[in-house]
Amino acid sequence: MQERKLTHLTAAGRFDICSPGECIRFLSAAPCITYNPRVAGGCGRMLKVLLHGTCSYDCAYCSIRLQRERMSFSPEELAGTFLNLWREGLVGGLFLSSGIPKDVDLVMHDIIETGEILRRRGYDGYMHLKILPGATRADIHDAARVANRISINIETTSSDHLGSIAGVKDYRQDILKRQAWVAEEKPGNHITQVVVGAAGETDADLLTCVADQYRRVRPFRIHFAAFRALPGTPLESHPDTPSWRRRRWYQADYLLRDYGISADELQAALDEEGFFGNRDPKEVLAASTGPVNVNLASRHDLLRVPGIGPKGADRILAMRRERPLAGIGDLRRAGIRGKTAGQHVAFGGPDTVQTRLFP
Repeated sequence: MQERKLTHLTAAGRFDICSPGECIRFLSAAPCITYNPRVAGGCGRMLKVLLHGTCSYDCAYCSIRLQRERMSFSPEELAGTFLNLWREGLVGGLFLSSGIPKDVDLVMHDIIETGEILRRRGYDGYMHLKILPGATRADIHDAARVANRISINIETTSSDHLGSIAGVKDYRQDILKRQAWVAEEKPGNHITQVVVGAAGETDADLLTCVADQYRRVRPFRIHFAAFRALPGTPLESHPDTPSWRRRRWYQADYLLRDYGISADELQAALDEEGFFGNRDPKEVLAASTGPVNVNLASRHDLLRVPGIGPKGADRILAMRRERPLAGIGDLRRAGIRGKTAGQHVAFGGPDTVQTRLFP
C-alpha cells in the first residue's frame, strides 16, 4: 500500500516545477522521482510528492480535482517513507506540496509537521515546502523555519485572470497577501510559479506581472508551466500552450533577473498583439540595433549581445584590459559561442568600426 501511495502521490505532484528542464525518472520498481541535477542545495534526486491527493478547490486546469480516490500520507508515514529512500541513497531532497481536501489550516499543519519530524530524526538536507493559498502567517513562519525554501504559486497575472480559471481563490487575499508574508519570512529563498496560457493572458500581461514580482517580493526564481488541457476538466477544449512559449518565458525571465534588461526594453520584443514570437527575445532586441563593439561597450551593453552572459561579459572586460579583442578567436577564448555573438559584435578601437563577422 505504501508503494502504491508513493507512486500515485508523486505522479500527482508533477505539475509543480522544481527546476527548468526537470524530468521524471523511475527509480526501482515504482516510486516516481523528480531527477533535478541543478536544484539549489546540491540535490540531484528530488522526491516531489503530495501529502494529500485530492482537492476541494475548483482550479479549472488541475488534475487533482479529478481524483476520486482519497489517497494521502500522514506526516509520520511520509517522513518514514522519505527517510528510508534517503538512507538508501535513492533521493537527496524533498519537495512537499498537497491538495486541499477540506481545511487549509489542517493541511498546512500536516506539511509543517512532516518537515519537523524529518528534522528531529536527523535529516539536514534540502527541503522545499509549499505554502497553500489562505495559509496563516503563523504557519508560513513555521514552514520558513523548518524548510530551506518555501513557495506559493501565483498561477496567473491578475484577479480577473484568476477568476476565469479558479472561482474559490481570492487573488489579492489568498495569494498576493500570503506571498508578501512568504517574502518576509524567507527573503531570497522563496519562489513562485505561473501557468502560462491557462487564463488567456498575453505576454504583455505576464511581463507586467513578472516585473512587479521582482520589484515587490523579490523571488529567487519564477517558474513557468505550459498549460496542458486535461480530459474531464472545464478547460479540456482550451488549446495547449506551445512548449516554445514556455522557453521564451524562461529566456525573458533570465534577461529581467540576471541581465539587467528592463520590462520596458523587453516590450520591444513583443508583437502587436502583445506576444513573444518563437524566437529568443534577446535576439529580437539585438536585431533592431547595430553591432556592439566589444572593445568599447559597457558591461550593460555587452549583456545585450546574444551569446554573451554575465560571466562572458566579465571575461571580455578582463581580457580587454590586457589588450583589445581582435576577432572571433578571442571571443571563443572568453568562453563565448562565436557564431551566435559574431552576428551582433564589432571589433577595433575608438576610430575603427568593423561590421558583423557573419551575415
